[in-house]
Amino acid sequence: MIDLSKKIYLVEDERSLNILLEKYLKLEGYEVTTFSDGNSALERIKDMPDLWILDIMLPDIDGYEIIKAVKGNNKNTPVIFMSARNEELDRVVGLELGSDDYLSKPFLPRELVIRTNKLMERVYGKVDNEPVDKLIEVGDYRVSRRQRTVFLGNKEIQLTNKEFELLNYFVENRSNVVSREQILINVWGEDYFGSDRVVDDTIRRLRKKVERLNIETVYGYGYKLVDKA
Repeated sequence: MIDLSKKIYLVEDERSLNILLEKYLKLEGYEVTTFSDGNSALERIKDMPDLWILDIMLPDIDGYEIIKAVKGNNKNTPVIFMSARNEELDRVVGLELGSDDYLSKPFLPRELVIRTNKLMERVYGKVDNEPVDKLIEVGDYRVSRRQRTVFLGNKEIQLTNKEFELLNYFVENRSNVVSREQILINVWGEDYFGSDRVVDDTIRRLRKKVERLNIETVYGYGYKLVDKA
């Protein structure tokens, strides 16, 4: 059973689906607040729930505007997108804006619950026996896994959720070569469907933000984080 303190804001204008998804998520143990339009959701951005689940197509504004506001308020707040439109386009745009997962309609409500559980555990960790926060020194950077922060001196480096998870995966596998497939499975999840180009694109952005780290390209295979000489 999930920690009852975890709050989800669900934005879905189709009433029957809104009610159905709310029911499934509440049965799983989450505290769920629902919205049927985008503007009412925007009014509650400052509430900072633990997760937003957004339909892209809404009667007033689209989900893209909401995720921009969510990430503008707190870049680490996870977001799941739902859409019945052009799946590949919406997935790519959603990832660029910082979404953490994507569901193409129609889908089974249980699939949303499973993805929600996995994302919550990945972002917040398991409720019981959370380890004491320990700063990890990576080159000139300090990484906090619990706080999901990266510092260079006293300056915080602003990373999206996926960029942080990718960096964390490299840290866990420092000096080891990891393939694109391994990165996709461990950072995006086994149920991710899409081009492995998302790995290259995210690494490109990560390299710009943590330019003092040496993330080597192993051509034809993958990548490796190595300590600079």
